[in-house]
Amino acid sequence: METEIDNKKPGRKVTFIVLISIISVFIIYYSVMSMISPVRKLEQIKNEFGAKTAEKSDVEQRILMDSTYLKLLKEKAFLQSRIVMAETDSIYLTLNLADSTANIEISGVVVHKAKMKSVKTSKILKTGNGNAILSMLATPFTISHAFATIKKEPVMIKMAPKDTSEYKPDIMPDTSITEPVNYILEMNGGIRIYVYQEENVKLSDKMSHLSFDINDRLRDTWSALKRVAVLKVPEYHPFIKIRLPRTDAKIIFRAIPKNGQIAVFN
Repeated sequence: METEIDNKKPGRKVTFIVLISIISVFIIYYSVMSMISPVRKLEQIKNEFGAKTAEKSDVEQRILMDSTYLKLLKEKAFLQSRIVMAETDSIYLTLNLADSTANIEISGVVVHKAKMKSVKTSKILKTGNGNAILSMLATPFTISHAFATIKKEPVMIKMAPKDTSEYKPDIMPDTSITEPVNYILEMNGGIRIYVYQEENVKLSDKMSHLSFDINDRLRDTWSALKRVAVLKVPEYHPFIKIRLPRTDAKIIFRAIPKNGQIAVFN
């Protein structure tokens, strides 16, 4: 009996070591693939939007690196994107990250302006290939999907009264005024715009933000694991994260169409 027990212990130890080794190899493999992901995304943007031009002289290279010239190119790209959207006669959103404003526009006219309280963008949009990024921003993004803590179109179900004697006015409070507002707008091409409410006064606001962020990370992790399992590089999503007053964030989310367009001045 003692010999049988002694034989089981080394077997369990070997199994444990094998499992730890497999897990360690997978973690290393997953980490490497995750590091490759942003590089692959930048290459994809360069291939899709990067201009195929001949070699430039030293003077031309210095001009392209000039901050004033780059600012003019950014403004041009932003205006091109706005012109395209203005021709659609639809409501659209413009994000001017330089002056921290989010604007709802119709046919080139600003109908609502909100001030961003904070802005954070991924490194690809800041330090990636300048020509490719500018070309990408010259075309408006289209919303392909959205995740939100609030409903896009609030619905109230009411039973119609048989006659005026049964009519009763609504006395239910409007809870949407104080509900937490956080949402993600996923664009075509994988760009994501995160909008968080500025206010975090109540515990429910903080918990809603935390829960929303955790769910987003879990979705990304699950998606990455599925791709890594079939030897594919996980998808990287360049992001823009902004904070807005709750009221403005809600107005913007409910004003823009489901597959609306967005222009960004970076």
